[in-house]
Amino acid sequence: MPITVHHLAYSRSLRILWLLEELGLEYTLVRYERDENFRAPPSLEKAHPLGRAPVVEVDGVVLAESGAIIEHFADRSSERDVRLRPSSAEGLREYRFFLHYAEGSAMPPLLVQLLVDRVRSAPMPFFIKPVARGIAAKLESSYSGPAITRHFGFVEQTLSQRQYFAGDEFSGADIQMFYPVEAALSRGRGEWPALRAWRERVTQRDAYRRAVQKGGPALPER
Repeated sequence: MPITVHHLAYSRSLRILWLLEELGLEYTLVRYERDENFRAPPSLEKAHPLGRAPVVEVDGVVLAESGAIIEHFADRSSERDVRLRPSSAEGLREYRFFLHYAEGSAMPPLLVQLLVDRVRSAPMPFFIKPVARGIAAKLESSYSGPAITRHFGFVEQTLSQRQYFAGDEFSGADIQMFYPVEAALSRGRGEWPALRAWRERVTQRDAYRRAVQKGGPALPER
């Protein structure tokens, strides 16, 4: 089963390197660097028309979207010594929820907040600044701020009740949720001790460390 991972620096595709390291699968890594505007290079479009990472080639099939890729490999993990898909009905239900929640609900307000922060720091004529910053403040107060508080309050409550997202055992849901949790913590918007404790647990895993050694961190240092 030859596997090629098209990995973009500082991106969600770290999840897939981590996943494959957890499963002990060999893969070829094709690394892409971001341009001066922090965008993916056009060459990534050769791997997939959307030009986004992660992209995985396996057995002649091209897979995209980190959640779908995690499901593809985690579903097979029951055939190996390592299981990344819970076997209990409750665990499987939570696993599926967080696999989709990560990008469907947790990430959108974080992305809006990133745009808000960029508008505030972007160079612009002095007479435009009050208008642009007023729009940014309105977006933050009416959407991104309350949404981040609500969503990561929910995540904090979840992790205060169990060790991992799908229960008491590590699963593919933890890999999928790592990026939004890392993004939220990097913004410094809340205390969230359970999130921080969870992050400390999962980043101590050997597979995570190997993934970072090969592909670099999920986010640049602030």
